[in-house]
Amino acid sequence: MRGTRTQAERDAVTVEMMFAALTGAILAAVTLAAFIGPVLAGQAHGAARGGWLAAGVVAAIVVFCGRVGLVLRRFERTGRR
Repeated sequence: MRGTRTQAERDAVTVEMMFAALTGAILAAVTLAAFIGPVLAGQAHGAARGGWLAAGVVAAIVVFCGRVGLVLRRFERTGRR
């Protein structure tokens, strides 16, 4: 394992983490909006509303975690640590 990181390396890691979190949040919001669309449009009634909401939340979490993991693994593989 290497010694201490330079300031530039620490900055690069911080920028990449923020990029991963921001793009993950945006994609999660779009995914959630796609699932909640039928509820807001009045096309889902009764128990289906809860199902759409639950499915949207689960899908948004999966998309967020997947995006963050993908970006950070790609950053690690490039060797710019």
